[in-house]
Amino acid sequence: MNDPSVQDVSEPPIRVVLGSDHGGLSLKNELAQYLSSQAILVIDLGTHTADSVDYPEFGAAVGRAVAAGDADFGVAVCGSGLGICIAANKIDGVRAVTIHDVTSARLSREHNDANVICLGERLIGREVAKEALDVFLATQFEGGRHAKRVHSLDALITQQM
Repeated sequence: MNDPSVQDVSEPPIRVVLGSDHGGLSLKNELAQYLSSQAILVIDLGTHTADSVDYPEFGAAVGRAVAAGDADFGVAVCGSGLGICIAANKIDGVRAVTIHDVTSARLSREHNDANVICLGERLIGREVAKEALDVFLATQFEGGRHAKRVHSLDALITQQM
């Protein structure tokens, strides 16, 4: 029985947006299931078929969702994790990183306040991808001396306009 005098102060679920091209479809789908099983709110922007599509569309879509605040973090997957990362980084407010291991996942959050993790389905093992994603989502930005550097990174976008 619910007691109306007891207030639920639990944290809202983490919201993670995912996107991939055809080269990252299988890993993206596996990661979406994996995250859902952990009570993480998953927003899947596609692709949803194995038909050939272009990674810039999906990298940018993930980036836009994170930049707009529709998700806390993004996951972008293509064959190498490289092209889709470049696309996501074209969006103001996005700090996307291609990850190959747990250490780079941790450091990208601690030092760079990365908000989009990019993975290469052809380059990273499934279990390593899951472990790296877990670390990425659980790691907090350290701030301190890194905050100035992240601010400088973000300022590069406005300097080009």
